[in-house]
Formats: sequence, structure tokens, C-alpha cells
Amino acid sequence: MALIDFFDRGWRRNRDGLAYVMGQEAWTFEEARIYTCRVAVGVRRLAHGMEGTAAVLAPNSPAAWMCVLGIWRAGLAWLPLNPGYPPKVLADHLRRFDGRLVFFDSRLLNEVMELQADLSRHGSKVKFVCLDEPIESFESVTDWSDTSCAEAETNSIVAIMPTGGTTGRPKGVVVTQQNATAFVSHVLAEFTYKADEKIVNLAAAPLTHTAGMLSIPASARGGTVAMLERADPRAILKAIETYGVTETFLPPTVIYRLLEQGDVSQYDLASLKYLLYGAAPMSTAKLKQALTVFGPVMMEGYGQTEAFASIAVLRPEEHFLNGSPAPDTRLKSCGRPSTYIDLRIINEAGETAEPGETGEICVRGDVVTPGYYKDPEQTAATIIDGWLHTGDVGHLDEAGYLYITDRKKDVIITGGLNVYPAEVEQVLWSHPGVADCAVVGIPDDDWGERVVAVIETTDGQPIDNAEVLAWCRSELGAVKTPKELFQVDSLPRSPNGKVMRREAALLFRETQRRQ
Repeated sequence: MALIDFFDRGWRRNRDGLAYVMGQEAWTFEEARIYTCRVAVGVRRLAHGMEGTAAVLAPNSPAAWMCVLGIWRAGLAWLPLNPGYPPKVLADHLRRFDGRLVFFDSRLLNEVMELQADLSRHGSKVKFVCLDEPIESFESVTDWSDTSCAEAETNSIVAIMPTGGTTGRPKGVVVTQQNATAFVSHVLAEFTYKADEKIVNLAAAPLTHTAGMLSIPASARGGTVAMLERADPRAILKAIETYGVTETFLPPTVIYRLLEQGDVSQYDLASLKYLLYGAAPMSTAKLKQALTVFGPVMMEGYGQTEAFASIAVLRPEEHFLNGSPAPDTRLKSCGRPSTYIDLRIINEAGETAEPGETGEICVRGDVVTPGYYKDPEQTAATIIDGWLHTGDVGHLDEAGYLYITDRKKDVIITGGLNVYPAEVEQVLWSHPGVADCAVVGIPDDDWGERVVAVIETTDGQPIDNAEVLAWCRSELGAVKTPKELFQVDSLPRSPNGKVMRREAALLFRETQRRQ
């Protein structure tokens, strides 16, 4: 079974039903399928004889997501591009992961022109198509009329998911049809509905992230996907009430913003069955508050792109004990291992750990990627004897609940998005006022972790933090830019001269504690 078959299953079940809605824009399944066929025909024509990926560069919208479906229907792999990233980062992704075709929203024309210029300077040939209106010198999906594709073509690869990076050499996680269909099957098993029960999925987080893939199980059941361009708290609450939303995914930071709204009780949220959270650690205190405000609908999902967001689940009922929120010890877990994976905790001796014993979380199963795109060395280092070594450190308790206690890898998860310290450090090192630096993640109630840079300045001369941060933002975008800079006389180093990030983070936290 191919991933696009799930959409077609929903189409056969509910042809005249509402597939996608956003504001005043609405698409039935029949209309959406015709659109995806139109895109598929165009993709096959433009990509004939090409090897590579096709991308969509756009904010959330039905047309943008239907272009992704059209890419899959045409048999190409999807390359997600985040429109919030600077053009040079997007260009790097297209070059590294063999981007050949990009559908773009007309509102991003200036960024596309800059992106084209960057690609041309490096000799990369990429075709750009506007997805929403005719623009001089660009083809447009609105001009395409051929919808003759009767059968979907399939490719063993569904997507190449960039792990992040500018100069930090991002990795591309290969997502196969097997990975993707196993993920959808997992969600269909966890999100239980009665026969013919109304299903409305709200895609408020970026479709390039978890929200896009989580829309597919709803579509497979003939349900509606309501979309928001951005995760605005009041817009989310209003959408739940207006559309009768039954399920949505939100990173913890957005849930915190919802809880800050003083009039949450004024909205009718009774339709909501599953408020899935994940992609970053969540404050236990705020989780308990959410259980009080939203009721027994909270559901945690722990995963990685490499295991396609399907490692462990803490179901709604597991958040409670005898009708009250479960003890903090339970709420700090990320649930039990998912149905479709095997999970082991590997201790320092390389053996399976006993309950309560800490080690690296390793998983295997149909959701696990076969590896990184054109990167056999990283693949061999990460997937050993079929087991994905996640880089996360944790333990299982006697009841089988999984707890993450540390991160073996240096990745910082802020607001549900990954930031790799080496990427930010490379940019900071190129600033004339920075002699050396360590970029670290500091626990944060809102963001899960916030990005902080501990800096040793050139010749010990103070630098303007605001100027450096503004400069970083222009190079990296807002997500990867440090929330604050901390200047020190000397960075902590190992005997061989290597900067020690963990000690730098402790130095920062100790200084903050004393203030």
C-alpha cells in the first residue's frame, strides 16, 4: 500500500464530503482528488527523466498540501521546506537533497527570486511553479487543466526529511512507503472513533512538520482537515468551536499560549477528543493545568524523524488515576512503547538494561528509516543491526512506561523544532567579535529548551549582544537564533582544548541562579 492510497480511500468513502477547509476556502474530496491529479500530471511532465525530489514552499493552505499529495501521486519523493527559513538555508536543502521542482506560494515571490539566484550561482537547476496564481515567467498550477492520471505511481521513498542545518551539514532522513504507512496505521489504531463518527483534524502547526502527516489518518477515514496559516491561540480555540475539531497536534509552547488565554472557558471545546502534544518536553505543572482546562483529551507522542514520530504514546486515560490527574511521576513519562516497534534500553555495557536502569533508547520496526540520504557513514553509526540508536537516554519502569532523562545527542528542541548547536556556532564563529562559543539548550517552561550562546569574545572586548543577535537572525532565522548571549572571560575546555558544552551550560545556569 502506498501513502497516497490512504487519501484515495477517504475519497472513495466520502466523495462529496468536506476534505479541506481554511477560512472561506473549502474543498470536497472529489475536488481535492481532481486537484492532486492535475498536479501529478504536471509533475510527471516537468520531472520526466529526472531523479530527485519535489518540494512545496508555502504557509499552510489546502492548495499547498494538495501539491504534496500530487507529488506522491506522481511517484516522486517530497522534500519539506519551511518557509520561515532564510533562502540560503532552503537553497542548501535543495542542493543537498536533489531538489528538482518547487511549488511556491505567490506571497513568497521575493524569497523565491533570492532562492533562484543562490541556486544559479552554484549551478543548480530547479524548476519553480506557482501554486496559487499566474506569475510572469513562472508556470502556475492554475493554468494546468490535464487531470488524466487514473492510477497513482508509487516510489519506494515518500520523503527526504531534513534534520536541520545551514553550514552544519543537515542530514536527510529517508522516509519509505513502509515507514509512512506503518505510521498511519499506528495513528489509526491509537485514535479510536465509533463507526461513522465525525472526524475533524485541525492542522495548526506547520504542515511541513508533524501536522501534515497527522492529517492523513483523518483523510483516510473520510474526515475533514481544517487548516490555520499559523498557530495563533485564539484562532485555534475558535477553529475548534467552529469546525467541531476532534483531534489536533500542538507543540507544548502553543499549548502554554492557549492556557494563558483568560477566556478559554468561553469557547465550546466539547468536540475535542485528542490533543496530541510532543516534539519537546512539556512542563508537568502546565500539563496538569491543561488536563483541568481541556479534560481527558491530552495525548503525548514521543518519536523522531528517524522513527517517524512513533516510539511511545501516553494515552488520554493514562493521564488520570481514579478520576484525578495521575501522579507527577506518571505525567513525566512519555508513555509506553508503541504497538508497531520494539524498544530496548542499552546500558553502557551494551546490554539490555533492567527496569529503572538508565541507558540509550534504541528501537526497531517498520517505522524506522533505512538511513540518511546519501550518507552511509551516518547511517552506519545510527542504525546498528537494525536498531535505531536514538541518542536519547532514559529508562523503563516496572509498568513499562518510558522516561527520557537526558539527551546523548546535542540537539536542542525548542518549541518542538530541532536546533543543532554546530549550526549556530558556525555562524557565531564567523562574527569578528566572537573568539569562541558554546551553544547550549537551557530548560525553559515555555519553549521546552531555549537556545543560549556562551561566548568568549575577541581579545576580551565586550560586544553588543543585540547587534550579534540581530545578525544571527538574518543568517539563521528566528528559531535557531539564541534567545540570549552570555559573555565569559574563558570557556570551559577539556585537557585537549575542546570546548565542553555541558560545563558551559552549567556555568550559565549557575550565574543565573546567583543573580
